[in-house]
Amino acid sequence: MPRDNTGPTPRQLPGDVRGFVDRADELARLDLMLSQDEADAMVPALCVIVGTAGVGKTSLAVHWAHRVHDRFPDGQLYVNLRGYDPGSPVTPEEALDRFLRALDLPSAAIPVDVEASAALYRSRLAGRRMLIVLDNASSVGQVRPLLPGAAGCLVVVTSRNSMPGLVARDGARRLTLTMLPEPDAVSLIRRVVGDYRPADDSAELTELARLCARLPLALRIAAERAAGRPSMPLRELIRDLRDESVLWDALTAGDDDEADAVRAVFAWSYRALSADASRLSRLLGLHPGPEFGAAATAALAGLPVGVARRLLDHLVGVHLVEQPSTDRYQLHDLLRAYAIDQVRQHEDAAAIGAALRRLLLWYLRMADAALTAIMPAAWRFPVPADTEEAEPHGFSGYREAMRWFERERANLVAATRAGAEAAMPDIAWRLHATLSRIYANRNQFDDWRVTGTIALNAARHVADRAGEAEVLESLGKLHTQSRDVAQGITYHQAALAIRADLGDRAGEASSLNGIGLALLRDHKLVEAQSYFARTLALASTLDDRGWEAIATNNLANVSAELGRLEEAEQRIARALSLYRELGDRGREGEALRCASRIQRDSGRFLEAAQSMETALSIAHDFDNMPWEAWWLIEFGRVQMALEEFDHALESFNRAAALHRRLGDRSREAEAWNATGEAYRALGRYQEAVEFHRRSVDVHQRLGEQWQLALALGNLASALADTGAVTEANNCWGRAERSLEGFEDAAASRLRARARAASGTSDR
Repeated sequence: MPRDNTGPTPRQLPGDVRGFVDRADELARLDLMLSQDEADAMVPALCVIVGTAGVGKTSLAVHWAHRVHDRFPDGQLYVNLRGYDPGSPVTPEEALDRFLRALDLPSAAIPVDVEASAALYRSRLAGRRMLIVLDNASSVGQVRPLLPGAAGCLVVVTSRNSMPGLVARDGARRLTLTMLPEPDAVSLIRRVVGDYRPADDSAELTELARLCARLPLALRIAAERAAGRPSMPLRELIRDLRDESVLWDALTAGDDDEADAVRAVFAWSYRALSADASRLSRLLGLHPGPEFGAAATAALAGLPVGVARRLLDHLVGVHLVEQPSTDRYQLHDLLRAYAIDQVRQHEDAAAIGAALRRLLLWYLRMADAALTAIMPAAWRFPVPADTEEAEPHGFSGYREAMRWFERERANLVAATRAGAEAAMPDIAWRLHATLSRIYANRNQFDDWRVTGTIALNAARHVADRAGEAEVLESLGKLHTQSRDVAQGITYHQAALAIRADLGDRAGEASSLNGIGLALLRDHKLVEAQSYFARTLALASTLDDRGWEAIATNNLANVSAELGRLEEAEQRIARALSLYRELGDRGREGEALRCASRIQRDSGRFLEAAQSMETALSIAHDFDNMPWEAWWLIEFGRVQMALEEFDHALESFNRAAALHRRLGDRSREAEAWNATGEAYRALGRYQEAVEFHRRSVDVHQRLGEQWQLALALGNLASALADTGAVTEANNCWGRAERSLEGFEDAAASRLRARARAASGTSDR
């Protein structure tokens, strides 16, 4: 199968290891494994590197991956599964989400179900030659969903677990990594100390290596401390470390001598830090996410960013913190566990709570700033005002804010969870309330659902009814947007009841509008109109021009669906005027889509084309795929009206492709239905039939009766064009049955066509 090179080439490997120790035998065995696996063209290559903590599994895997990466031209994927981290390990769902996004698939297109995600992942890897490193796995269950399904890829797994299931069932080749041979351990120390200590005695270096259990992680930390004290005799450093080891032995059960040796080295190195560096080192154990930047660190420790960065650089230099990329830091799982122990010993509960609150408030403030840049017109909750304020930060514009948001997504979910677990529910639900607006803007359903569940429980735990209503509304939008309309309405109604009880009139307007939107998606036009009318009445009472614009725009959509074009045009003109006055360009674009539909139905095709060109330019300015995908369907319909059928086909095809990437099956099916119409206009009837069939299948599975009826009507017409009259009549009968309960003019017209075509009479 030829490789698909249309997407980006992931290059996710961490940087190669500085001063990598020989490990010549192990590297040779890995080379041999790869050559043997490449000779077997039937299965993907799978290698498991196992060994105790700190033995250098990650270093070996990353170093070897860099050596062979040119044999995998389609890129490299890497994930630290954190299987032994004191915090939550990375789940297969989370890892699949990261990998599929790296393979140019937006999060919204990634199924929630792990089996479906894994199947999609295997499909994306099929025909590619990629190198996949799964670092720090704790179980076969964590790994197996991340394995490719076909030959061509190489998977390297590192684990403290021997992974017998992968060997027995998946054909993995296992390499067990042991402690460094004594000469290599001494060589590693010499490489680190370099020219700082050329006169050190070999016997003393050997003793230092023994005290470090010949484990690379401990050896590097000890060697960096020796290099930092070139005038201190090595025997004194060894004596200090020996004393620390004896103390540690007395404090532990001694069941894991290698791990105890590593932790003794941590303690020995930690005690040599300055007061500021040691405090920061232990506070980092409180960070709930997988990695962090200098600004988040500064908030956690209550330091200026510059000071935090200098301390982080020092901790990186002594190997107590890892730096996988520019301004991104992380802790080895053993170091995180040690930091957590130290923070519990040296910080009281009040200090720990204050540090964590500073950090979570920083994430909340940054999320709020990102929302301001991404959606300037979005309504925002006030951020809790604590006495200790983090350094202020804003974003230069939309793209910088989106880059920050994507980089911090995992941390933002972790921060929401940490807020709930640390009895800071005000932060937990506000983080979700802020993030949900961005999630909705990007169709990022998975993070939206996870943080929403956490936030709802947090708000209810402290009986914060306003917060509960906000989260309920967010979940209502989530379910409506992900096509579980009935559940979406249930959540919106629950939010509405709370807001009515609290006398929150603006909140009521929002809930009413949410219910109306859900009903509109189901083509329940009269009911939707009543909710939008109530929203508009509340907006007028409150003199809220923002809600007036939203309600007016939605009423224009209903009027257009009902065929009341003059009424629709008056409403959309008012909505456009308000959006432009408010500077809300995103909603202006959606209003232009509605205006185009009205202009098209009125026969003013050139005006409609101009409206859509302006709308699409807004989508491009904001780099917003959901907007572009949805608006392209209307643009294609305008091109159809202008008899530009080939151009319409291009618009519909792009809309379908974008909606597929976004995971919006319903609107993808709408684009397919429109594609079928374009093929029929071009006289390519069999192709029209195939696209209409695909649309029918999806809408039927989703239970979308209105869209199903439209697709069945188009399929029936296309089938009739091919001479398949009997099947066409069957489709018309199915379309009529799908129209039960719809009484608007468009439904009546389609029902009449169905009855006329199938020869049935009114009943």
